[in-house]
Order: sequence, then C-alpha cells, then structure tokens
Amino acid sequence: MALSFDEKLRNYARLAVRVGLGVKPGQRVLVQAPVETAKLARLVVREAYSAGASFVDVRWDDDDVQLARFELAPDGTFDTISRWRVDAETETADAGGAVIAIRATNPNLLANVDAKRVSTYQKAWATYRQPYSAQVMTNRLNWNLISAPVADWAALMFPDASAEEAVEKQWDAIFAATRADLPDPVAAWEEHLAHLKGRREALNAKQYAALHFRGGETDLTVGLADNHLWGGGAADTTGGITFTANIPTEEVWTAPHRERVDGVVVSTKPLSYSGVLIDGIRIEFRDGRIVNASARQGEAALKEMISTDEGSHRLGEVALVPHSSPISRSGLFFYNTLYDENAASHIAIGRAYRFNVAGGVDMTDEQFAQAGGNDSLTHVDWMIGSDQIDVDGITKDGNREPVMRGGEFVI
Repeated sequence: MALSFDEKLRNYARLAVRVGLGVKPGQRVLVQAPVETAKLARLVVREAYSAGASFVDVRWDDDDVQLARFELAPDGTFDTISRWRVDAETETADAGGAVIAIRATNPNLLANVDAKRVSTYQKAWATYRQPYSAQVMTNRLNWNLISAPVADWAALMFPDASAEEAVEKQWDAIFAATRADLPDPVAAWEEHLAHLKGRREALNAKQYAALHFRGGETDLTVGLADNHLWGGGAADTTGGITFTANIPTEEVWTAPHRERVDGVVVSTKPLSYSGVLIDGIRIEFRDGRIVNASARQGEAALKEMISTDEGSHRLGEVALVPHSSPISRSGLFFYNTLYDENAASHIAIGRAYRFNVAGGVDMTDEQFAQAGGNDSLTHVDWMIGSDQIDVDGITKDGNREPVMRGGEFVI
C-alpha cells in the first residue's frame, strides 16, 4: 500500500534526525530553513525533541529578501554580513550541539546580478564563518543537509507542469532519492550505509597514489594525498556520535594531493552556484593548480569563485559515484548539488576535509599541506562523471588497476 504524502514527510523528517543528525539525548539543535519549507522544518523540530534534544531553535531564510539586497543595495555594501546568523551555528557547535540545514533555493535566483557583488558577499561570509567551517571539516559536530521543494526551483525542474504539479513532482523525486517513500526508510538506509562502508574500506586498502579519469574531453590525473582516507555514508564525530552529513548520499570520496593534479576535465552536468547556473565547465590543471578555466554559461561566476584565494585554484575533494545510482537512473537534473553530485563522480575546488587524511584532524595547517591537503575559504563540488568515463587507480609503483568502467565500479 502506497504511503500518503504526510507519511512520507514524517519519514523524511525522521530520517533527517535519526540517520542524518544522529541526535543524542541532551543535545541542542539548530535548524536552518527557508520560510517556504516551514512544514518540514516544524516536523524536524518535533523529531529532534522526540530524539531527546534539550533545545531546538530555527533560523529562517528567504530568497526574496536575499534577492532584494543584491538588486537594490548600494555598491560597496556587500562585504557586510549578518554575523548573528553565523554566530548561531558557532554557538550551537561550541555547546556540543547539532546543526541541520534544509538547503532549498531558486538555482537562478542571482542569475541577473553582478557576479562581483555575489563574490564579495561570499568571501565576506566565508571569512567570518571559517571557525565554524573548520569544525565541520574536522567532524567536530554532527551536521546534516537535506532539501525540500520551493516553487521557483520546482518550476525549473519541471517546466511543462503547472506550479502545483511541479512542486508535487519535486516532492516525489526527493522522496524517491532519499528513500523516504519506503515503509521503513531507516532500515533501508542502514543497508545502504553498510554498502558504502564496504566500498570505502576496499578503496582504503588499495591506497592508490592517483586516480586517472578518461573519457570524452576529460583526461585528468588526480594524485591522492599521502595516507589518504576514503569517506562515504555515515561518519563519527570526534566525540563518537554517528551521523550522515548528506541525505541523499551515494558517493565515496577522499582528499586529492594539492600539488599532484594534471590534465583537462570537462563537466558532465551544470553547476548551480550561489544562485547562478554554470554549464560547460572546462578546466586545465598543472602541478595541482588551475591554469585555464572557461564555461559556456556562467563563466564570470566560475572565475570569481576560482579567484577566491590561492586554495580555490586547487582541489579539495575527489568523489566516485556509479552512473547507476538512483538519482542518475531517475534521469532528472535537480539544479542542486546535494542531489546532482550523487548522480555522477565529481571533484571539488577548494578546502579538503581534514578527516580524509590520517591524523589530519590534529595536524597544523603546515602539516596538512605537507600531506597534500588543501585549504581555502570555499568548497564547491561539480560533476565530471558519466557512462563514458573510465577511472583507473594508479599504484605507488606505477601500475594501473581498473576502478570504474563506463561509470560503474569494477573494483
């Protein structure tokens, strides 16, 4: 018997709290949510209290308020940020709490806004938020990202549907991608997470020196950080709380070596970045650094993102996702990295996760860089995988082993 919408929504909120955040009794929780997702946010609040949370607070966001600023505020004001919004995250993390964000926005929200305004704001925001981001990148807290439909985003995904139908279709797509439409989604996720754990353990045992991506216009060698560790599925905080940062998640990922990336890579899906759609990305790396970058659409935004700092000229993540993942099989493009990165293998420009290097959480910045880890104010994933891409693992003695063929794991 098919579940009702309300049953699926309750399943989704329960997944977010029980599997995503892994809330423990006595923890405080911060929920970040667009005003359009209030129904889901309120269910998350109730689920968090049911899981034993001591205090749950909500920080609301609004696309129209954000757009009004970028359209109407005077030049020279975009390095001003609402510090209290970041302080709410930091205060929660410092108190041993958990943070969940419902990331939902119109992917084209800032398409007609001066890219310089957006990049100035992004840099100011990332700079002030860096202490909190450092806790996220080192698994100091349990955190989670989910999403939910908003009207403009749904219309972009389903342009031939009415406004109401588009939102319904988007809910169906999200429920399917997250397994919230199953009678027991928590059990389904436990099985899925066990599968991802097995895959990351197999790759950890290999300790490849590099991965070679080849297919179409892509010919890219990604050297891997010394003593790298693969992540995938659930993780543990430094305090021992098990959580799953992204729902959905289909990837296994690790840290590239910041100085050992060479070749050309071309995107296989568009990237929605800060309200701007970037498509047809083509980037050339030499000795780990970006030396050429272009895009058919959104090139100005791409170049502003790359110019954030020195670290944004290098890679901080390489991730493998089978072409047969549920999101890929759906045939849908979500215009949202939370979903689209789980339909294709991808790389990320910018900061590396410290826990992707053995001992990295406790390393100094200099030690982390020596191991190959990258640091930056930004971390932006974009998709490079397809059923045309082969991936080889290159061993430390220079031999090659097949890891993926035609976008599917063979390891």
